[in-house]
Amino acid sequence: MQHLKGSNIYLRALEMSDLDFLYTLENNTDLWEISGTITPYSKQVLRLYLENAYKDIYEVKQLRLCVCSANDAVIGLIDLFDFDPKNKRAGLGIVILNEEERNKGVGFDAVNVLCNYAFSTLGLHQIYANVLEDNLASIHLFKKIGFKEIGVKKDWVLSGGSFKNEILFQKINTCI
Repeated sequence: MQHLKGSNIYLRALEMSDLDFLYTLENNTDLWEISGTITPYSKQVLRLYLENAYKDIYEVKQLRLCVCSANDAVIGLIDLFDFDPKNKRAGLGIVILNEEERNKGVGFDAVNVLCNYAFSTLGLHQIYANVLEDNLASIHLFKKIGFKEIGVKKDWVLSGGSFKNEILFQKINTCI
């Protein structure tokens, strides 16, 4: 896969050189709430994952890409998951690791690039995103890109001893 370019970022396939970044991101307990992770990952497990990251989205039903800055630094990950070619839909998730990289248009650029790829190249009809109700930055991001709030999953995620609602956003491809 060639790089998918935005105005300030590009997306590229994972490489073995991303192991340390992936290790840091996957073991960041602040992110476990959104990823559903409950135990740390070893470098060996992540190395095995990277060895298989080349597999086709049609085979593994997921596409994970690095979000890279203009100076080639990996700053985050973006995923299509639960890829369903029959019903032409997939979920989308994004994480920008360091707070200093957030709220600079990076997420907007990355989500736009991946949506365009999913609609034009993969032929998807819709993309959805699940966002916790207290993640105001992500809510703003998805609304700004044209995702519509279509529902709320009540008491969906247990976090810190209490339940949080999760908002379901959806974007329909109107160019087909």
